[in-house]
Amino acid sequence: MAVIATTSWTPMKTQDEQRFFKAMGTRIAEARKAQHLTQQHVADQLGIAQQTVAHYEAGRMRVPAFMLPPLANILGLSVDRLLGHESPGNGKRGPIPRLQKQFEQISQLPRATQQVLIKMLDGVLAQATH
Repeated sequence: MAVIATTSWTPMKTQDEQRFFKAMGTRIAEARKAQHLTQQHVADQLGIAQQTVAHYEAGRMRVPAFMLPPLANILGLSVDRLLGHESPGNGKRGPIPRLQKQFEQISQLPRATQQVLIKMLDGVLAQATH
C-alpha cells in the first residue's frame, strides 16, 4: 500500500488536548502490542509512515478523525474505546452511536474530501477550546 500524506503537524494548544492525545496514544500502543502487531504493520494497513504511528502512540500528533474507524478496526477496538469513552470490559451492544456511523461514512469518502472535513473539524474544535 502506498504511503499517503496525513494532515500537517500542528502543535496542540491546551493541556487537556495534550493529555487526551497522550492517553489515546497509550491506548493505541497497548492495543497494538496486545494484538502482537508492529508499528510498521499498523502503518501499512493505514497507508501512512511508521514514524506517524510512533507519533500517534507518543501523543505528539493528533490522529485524524477519518483514521479513527480503520485504526480501531486494526487494533480490535471500538472507536469509543479508542477515544477513551468505553471501559474495556463494557461489552455494550446496540445501535451504533451517530458519531461512529459518521466516522465510518467519512472513512469511505475520497481522501481529498476527508482532508476538507478534517480542516473544518479542526477549525470548529479550535474555536470550541477558546
